[in-house]
Amino acid sequence: MPGNYIVRYGLTRAVAEFSFKGPEDFPRSSSVIIRSDRGVEWGEVLCPASDRTREYLGAKPEDATGRILRQADEEAHRRLDEVRLREREIFFQTNVMIRERNMQMQLVDVEHLFGGERVIFYYLAEQRVDFRELVKALAKRYSTRVEMKQIGVRDEAKLLADYGDCGKPVCCNTHLHEMPPVSMKMAKMQKATLDPNKISGRCGRLKCCLRYEYDTYEEYKRELPNVGSTIVTKTGQGRVLAQEILAKKLLVEFEGSRRTIVDLGEVLTVISKKSGGNGGGGRPNESRGGDDPSLN
Repeated sequence: MPGNYIVRYGLTRAVAEFSFKGPEDFPRSSSVIIRSDRGVEWGEVLCPASDRTREYLGAKPEDATGRILRQADEEAHRRLDEVRLREREIFFQTNVMIRERNMQMQLVDVEHLFGGERVIFYYLAEQRVDFRELVKALAKRYSTRVEMKQIGVRDEAKLLADYGDCGKPVCCNTHLHEMPPVSMKMAKMQKATLDPNKISGRCGRLKCCLRYEYDTYEEYKRELPNVGSTIVTKTGQGRVLAQEILAKKLLVEFEGSRRTIVDLGEVLTVISKKSGGNGGGGRPNESRGGDDPSLN
């Protein structure tokens, strides 16, 4: 039926809303031929468009400027195989041309649009590259529009990476439509290993998944007394030595160096709140008294 659909398309796996005016409807994972602002392309239907998908994509119904032309048939699949072979040929031939010109750039991948309107070259370079001669030679050789796109190492992983350490396809090449910043602070708060080899993704940067639960950790952390705080529980007064953020528990040292795991709900009062510690705010009924010298 006529309507709008969310479609994934292109080498960079862009996701956008496309309109369709034909009589049939498309189930999830249907292969379709679309017309985007770049030309005729191959796409995959993810789901019908809705207010919820538009909110996720940050788009409006009028933003759906592309169109679904038709569902891909056997002839279209044969054509796609030819395009993929053509891309491999162009990749190897272009690498030869880059070496002949001694250009300081690394060709990462080539995208040949299904309709043949243009060929897009993705490359890495540490400095600005003058590729005007190369573009002229490529346009003349392949008789089509040529685009050169400089990318970063995270974009390279998005184009080429397959599976992550978790055994699943890398996030940047599946569901992430943008890659949020990730910091070492996030790894420290989640008590992840700080071994770069274990917390780095295929791109060599910190894994995107370190960002997923960070907001929850921050929210829970604000509820816990800081490390070093003096607290009062039903079993007595003690000092917070460590936090188990997701479990909302504390490691507390009581008199006589007795250490016990205490649930946040067992904390009656925070007598002193250690500043600059690893914890967040205290309990709502915390006292504003001074630090207890015997526990500092």
